[in-house]
Order: sequence, then structure tokens, then C-alpha cells
Amino acid sequence: MPSDGAQFLSGRPTPSTASLGAARLWRLGWLAAVTFAAGAAAFTPGVIGVHVWLALMAGAIPALAALALGERQDERLQSLVLVLWATCGAGAAVVTGGVSGAMSAWILAPVAAASTLSSPRRLAEGATLALIGGAVAALTQLSGLAPPAPTGPLAFILGFLSVATVGVGLAAGLILTHRWAGERDSRQMGELNTLQTLVDGAPQLLLVIASHGRIKTVRGAAPRGVESLSLVNEGLASAAVASDRQKVSAALGAALDDGEASVTFAPLLDPARTVCLELRQVSPDLLVGVMRDATLERARETALQQARAEAEGLAAGRARFLANMSHELRTPLNAIMGFSDIMRARMFGPLTDRYGEYAELIHESGGHLLDLINDVLDMSKIEAERFELTRGEFDAREAVTAAMRLLRVQADAAGVQLRGVLPPNELEVDADRRALKQIVLNLVSNALKFTPRGGQVTVTADGHDGEFELVVADTGVGISPEDLERIGRPYEQAGGVDQRAKGTGLGLSLVRAFARLHGGEMNIESRLGAGTSVSVRMPVLIKALQPPMAPPLLEPAPEAEPEDPFLGPNVIKFAPPR
Repeated sequence: MPSDGAQFLSGRPTPSTASLGAARLWRLGWLAAVTFAAGAAAFTPGVIGVHVWLALMAGAIPALAALALGERQDERLQSLVLVLWATCGAGAAVVTGGVSGAMSAWILAPVAAASTLSSPRRLAEGATLALIGGAVAALTQLSGLAPPAPTGPLAFILGFLSVATVGVGLAAGLILTHRWAGERDSRQMGELNTLQTLVDGAPQLLLVIASHGRIKTVRGAAPRGVESLSLVNEGLASAAVASDRQKVSAALGAALDDGEASVTFAPLLDPARTVCLELRQVSPDLLVGVMRDATLERARETALQQARAEAEGLAAGRARFLANMSHELRTPLNAIMGFSDIMRARMFGPLTDRYGEYAELIHESGGHLLDLINDVLDMSKIEAERFELTRGEFDAREAVTAAMRLLRVQADAAGVQLRGVLPPNELEVDADRRALKQIVLNLVSNALKFTPRGGQVTVTADGHDGEFELVVADTGVGISPEDLERIGRPYEQAGGVDQRAKGTGLGLSLVRAFARLHGGEMNIESRLGAGTSVSVRMPVLIKALQPPMAPPLLEPAPEAEPEDPFLGPNVIKFAPPR
């Protein structure tokens, strides 16, 4: 059953239990009156024709049908019941003499029945059916088809029955209609009181504003620093301090032009606070608005902005600190590496084996530390947006091969086969040579770190559709889905403790950063136990590759051929196209 609020909003009255009981009582009274009249007619002297009994039976049928259906709200059933009332009432009037006969009042039976229903539409239907029934009864009487009207006591009984039942029905309908109207008015008044309570108790100030800025209605609680009376008397802009009144007027114009607007201002009576006004257009010259205290909201927003500025300042300061420290550390480190290199070469005389081993360790550790410092320096410059690419045109194959040569010793020591797949034709690109070389170094060294002895790392370079593509694939341990979501961000590492101890977590983040600086992207695909593939695509290819006559064959160097001191035994050489 719909709530009272739903009834009020829909505008359709719903009969109460008392009203439904009164309608049911009238139908029972109608049926009782017909039964009593039939009994009285049976004791009336004289012969009673069949048509009288048919009239009484016709009067009882619609009452029985209405009682059987109960209070169903189906409109089609209600219409059918009204048609039954009209048919039976008009039939009873016809067989008892027509419109001037004893039961002519039953022609109004559908009106009486419709008045007990809750719909004005049903009342119109009942009146229409009554007119049709009266017309039929009149035509039947005028044509001489109607039987003669009863006379004597029987005529009085039938006439009293018809007038009394219809009259009581119409009176009941008037009473019920009045009661329904009272119930509807009561519901409406209750809803209006509830709505007014809600509006007046709202924590914000609700406004109805004319197009020229005058306040027509004010409801709710005004924020601190604003007086409702001054708004009504002086206009909306008067609530703001002088410096903010132009903003309020502009918001009014924007709401009239765009349909809605929002503005914050300092109230005149308490300039230290902040008030927010939201406007919405409801008609060409009418606006509704909500005015609320936004002091705490503004304070939180200011605090967040300040915290953000402080965080950005701290990040910039950290980046500058790391850049300066990396630069200061790299200068003495270069000296250490230089002196250890002189000691390794024994330029000033022989050294014992132990000292020579120490010189090797110093040089190796210094090189590793220099690589870490360079990574930190590059990442600091990138985070501080101070890294600038030095672009130039060159063959990308040379940069890839040079990087692989530097990693030959690391691959040999790890027992991992390092192989490259490069096209036979030039890969001319417009990029930063050092950045491209650093991309290869970081990806390959990372792959070697996670590839067990006996595994393989493959470096593939190619170009198509103006993009240079570099793919480094390994047969290593792979990366878990959890680690795969993290890696690529600065200082994030994957793998076990041993692998994490070998770096700073900047390798992949530098690769991603260098790729983005070139307008490209980096993608990682990995599965635990099946290896990892990292691809870098950058739109730096100058011209498309000319397709070779046949795909290049990758053949390892023949055993009889002397070892290339730069490539080493683990790098695949490329046979020319046949």
C-alpha cells in the first residue's frame, strides 16, 4: 500500500477502511431492501406478473456482483460492474412501466454505485450510463414495448424500493466523497507541515531568488555572518563583503546563462569565515539557491594545498640533494677507479698477487658504485624535470651492440648465454644515444640477475611504422603478479634478498622514464618459472627498414674463427642475408 506521502504526491485519494465499510454497507442494504420488497410483494393481494419478479431479480444481481468482487481497485472490473448496474437498473425500469413506471428511479443506479467509488472518472461513467439507460427506457415506453406499470400497493412498494435505495446510495456517495476530501486535505496538510518542518530545520539556508538578485523566499538556518532579514531587504550581494560582491553578482549572471553556478565569499558580518552559495535555475527569471558555511571545508582545502606544496618542496629538495650528492660522490670515485686501474696495470712497477687482487676488487666495486650513483643522478634529474635528452641521428644497432659488449664479462661469470637478434640493414633513429645504451644495459643486467646458470638472454631490435622496438627476453625465474604491479616505480624491487641486494630498484624505472622522454612506452610480460620479456617502443625511427631478400640467419661464430675480443663467445654474430 502506498504511503501517505506517495498518495499526496500522486494526487489520487485512497479510500480509508471506514469509507470502504460504508460502501459495502450500502450494497448490503440495497440487497436487503430488494429482498424485503420481494417478500412484501409476495403478500400483496392480486396477481403479480413475471416482469415484477424479473425487475426485483435484476436489482439484486449487481449488488451481489459488487459484494463478490469486494474492494478491488482494478479499473476495468469497476467499469464492468457499473455497466451491470446500468443494464439491470434500466431493465428493471423498462419491465415496470418505463421512465414513468414504479421503478424508474433505478435508472440512476449506476450513479449511486459510482458515487461510492473513489474516482471522479467512475462517477462520470455512471452518469453517462444512467443517461443511456434512461434513453433506452424512454424509447421502449414510447414504442409501446414496455409492459403496463404496476398499480395499487405493489406500485407503492416498488416505487418506495427504487427511490429509497437510490437515494440512500446517493446520500452515501456524498458522505463518502466529503470524507475522502477531508482525508485528502488532512494528508495534504500533514505533508505540507512535514515539508515545512524539513525546510525550516535544514542546516543550510534555502533561497528563492529573482533574476535581479532580490530574495523572494528564505527558509532554513543562515550560516554565521549572514542575516536572513538583510538578504530579503537588501538583496543577495549585500551578504558579502565589498570585495566579493562582484563575484556574487557574476554567479547570478552565470546561473541565468548556464543554468547553475557556485561561488564562495566572505560574509559581511564575519569576514573571517567562508560561505558557499550554489545556484540553479528553475525558470527563465527564477533561481533557487543553497547557502552554507564552508569555513571548515575551506580550511581543509587550504591545509591540503599547503601539505601538497610542502610535499612537492620536499620531493624537489630531495631530488636536488641526491643530484648534488651524486655529483660530489662521483668526483672522488673517479679518482679511486683511476688509481686502482693504474695499480691493476702495474704502471709503476710490479705488485704482489694479493695487492693485485685487491686492486681488481677496488676497481670492480668502484665501477658498481659508479653505476648506482649514475642511476640515482639520472632519476633525480628526471624527477626534478631537469633531464634533457641529447638527440642525434645514429644507427641503433651500434648502441645495442656496444651495450652488449660491456655486459659480456657479467654474462660469462653468470654462465648465461647472451645473444642478439639485429636486422642486417641500418636502424637509423633520432634519439639520445646514451639513453638508448642505458636502456639496453639496465634491461640486460636485470635479466642476467634473474636468469640462472645455463639460461639465455635474448636482445631483439627492430623497427616498423616509425617505431623502434627493443625486446629483452630471458629464461629466468619470472616475476610474480604482485611484484609485477610494483616494479617500474622508483626504488621498487622484485625477487629474493640476494637479487635485491644487487641494485637500487632504479633500473626499470629509468628505462620507463627514458622511453617516455622519447614519447614511447615500456611493457613487461612475465610468468613465474617461464621467464620475462620487456619491450620498449619509441617513435624515433627515421625511415622504415628495407625488407631483405630473405630473413637473416643467426649463426654462432665457427669454432675455428678467432674469438672476437669485443663480442665474446656468448654473443651471436649475424650472417649476411643470402
